[in-house]
Amino acid sequence: METEIDFYELLEVERTADDKAIKAAYRRLAMRHHPDKNPGCGDSEAKFKAISVAYDCLKDPQKRATYDRYGHAAYAQAQQGGGGGGAGFSDIGDIFETIFGSAFGGGNGGGRARRGADLRYDMEISLEEAFHGKQTEIEIEVSQTCEPCSGSGAEPGTDRTRCPICGGHGKVRAQQGFFMVERPCPSCHGRGEVIEKPCRACRGEGRVDQAQKLEVNVPPGVETGTRIRLTGKGEAGPVGAAPGDLYIFIHVRRHSVYERDGTTLVTRVPITFTKAALGGTVGLPGLDDEWITVNIPAGIQSGEQLRKRGDGMPVLQGRGRGDLVIEVKVETPRKLSTKQKELLREFQQSETDAQCPESQGFFERIKAGFTGKR
Repeated sequence: METEIDFYELLEVERTADDKAIKAAYRRLAMRHHPDKNPGCGDSEAKFKAISVAYDCLKDPQKRATYDRYGHAAYAQAQQGGGGGGAGFSDIGDIFETIFGSAFGGGNGGGRARRGADLRYDMEISLEEAFHGKQTEIEIEVSQTCEPCSGSGAEPGTDRTRCPICGGHGKVRAQQGFFMVERPCPSCHGRGEVIEKPCRACRGEGRVDQAQKLEVNVPPGVETGTRIRLTGKGEAGPVGAAPGDLYIFIHVRRHSVYERDGTTLVTRVPITFTKAALGGTVGLPGLDDEWITVNIPAGIQSGEQLRKRGDGMPVLQGRGRGDLVIEVKVETPRKLSTKQKELLREFQQSETDAQCPESQGFFERIKAGFTGKR
């Protein structure tokens, strides 16, 4: 099982985004996560590398077209020079056959059957489940290998025979002007074999639709757009061909307390103006089921942020955790008692400009800028 993050999700753009929007998104994210701006932050470095790979693919029209059609598997295989397994092309003949049609296709004798189609399954999870990971079971309706004929498509007790038209080669040749054109055999459709007695259970297809239950391991640290691949769990191929893959797309629901930015958790905490002035503590429930105590320094201003190292989300397929960022919002009381008003007036009479330097500086700039204009 492999975990992948969609390139469009990485760059925070729609799949219909044009080249200009993709370039702008890459520049914005690259500036934010560049290692020079985040020295010593492994998460930022990993993010920077990931968005660079995504941009390298999507900025190139050919790479983008291949990625849109075949996903990570084809792109990764192309990067490796065609090596490796998974979905993709085994030789240049497959590429021409896919793009231009079977008249240009190469391949070996007998014409292997196409693998089954890849399938998509959308899974919604909570932020807590994204934090801890999740082992779950899903049920999908999918084409599977026919049991009575074991995927051959032939009635049990019978077998497929060599195609009499192509002699088992799967291809026939025809003269077109000065050229000799080779095409898949119209009788056996390139397989080199024909079925005299089709299986009654699958009608010669070698596969049937039925419900399938699968165990899915969602690793800690996944985010919206993360893609989990279950190799060989897609649609079964026709007449015994290899099955496709199942791709599970993760969607993380919004949380009532925390917002997420990669491995960083962000929350906005309102505090009273007395606590802002005198300092104190606030408590927050952590996603790891531990209570988080945040120290509020005296004199904090509304909008200032506090950071708790290592209290954020786990690093996907890595070690460690991101940070928790607490943005403070100072709340002014709306209804005061008579006693409270008296105390505040007494405080107001005793406070000095030096205690509120921002206010003092602002009004001094106004005074200096508008003197003599009236």
